[in-house]
Amino acid sequence: MAQSTHQISRPTLDLSRPIDLVIFDCDGVLIDSEIISARVLLKALAELGVEVDYSYFKRNFLGRSFPKVLDAVQRDFGLKVPEGFEQLYRTKLLATFDRELQPVTGIESILEKLSVPKCVATSSTPMRAAHSLTITGLRHHFPDRIFTASEVVNGKPAPDLFLHAAQRCGISPENCLVIEDSIPGLTAAQAAEMQVLHFIGGSHLDETDALAADLKQPVPFFDTWTKFFDMAPVLENKNTPD
Repeated sequence: MAQSTHQISRPTLDLSRPIDLVIFDCDGVLIDSEIISARVLLKALAELGVEVDYSYFKRNFLGRSFPKVLDAVQRDFGLKVPEGFEQLYRTKLLATFDRELQPVTGIESILEKLSVPKCVATSSTPMRAAHSLTITGLRHHFPDRIFTASEVVNGKPAPDLFLHAAQRCGISPENCLVIEDSIPGLTAAQAAEMQVLHFIGGSHLDETDALAADLKQPVPFFDTWTKFFDMAPVLENKNTPD
């Protein structure tokens, strides 16, 4: 992953509104999974005769639910994937996760020091999200607050999932902060009228992705969790041991 020469670009958060809930995307924010998912999915598609590169993956697959991924494949390549493709892909992906998946560097400290409630809102399936957070040692931070696209009619980039998470946690949307890595996720957070940060610290992104993001409003971005509390100092619990 290319490293940025300055970790905070664009104005930092507008903290005039209290933040009472932090909503984390999962893949690429909490766990460094997107680069693995891309490798497994591109190989599976290649076996069907569909050759796509990583740029296509980021534009069309990143941050989207698997049904939307299959819709893009059918739309762009005229391919209706065979029955059993999704299950085979998921089996291979989870097996690869078991061997390779790691939390994003620095996230454990952030979760321990956060001074407000937190939850996960992800396009992943419930099983994949729970499994991923368990094997990376992060599940205990979200014992009953993992919300997935299966719980709403419209997934990202619609705001439904974030609004659902806020409602379930009893927090008004304007008092939520979303941390996302994907354009659909950032778009969904803006549509929900929540504050949002663009995290580009996963292995699949760098500063060029943030600078090229096509969004309604510019979003502050950062590429390392060590800078998070510099951007939102009011969210750090100073009494938590290092």
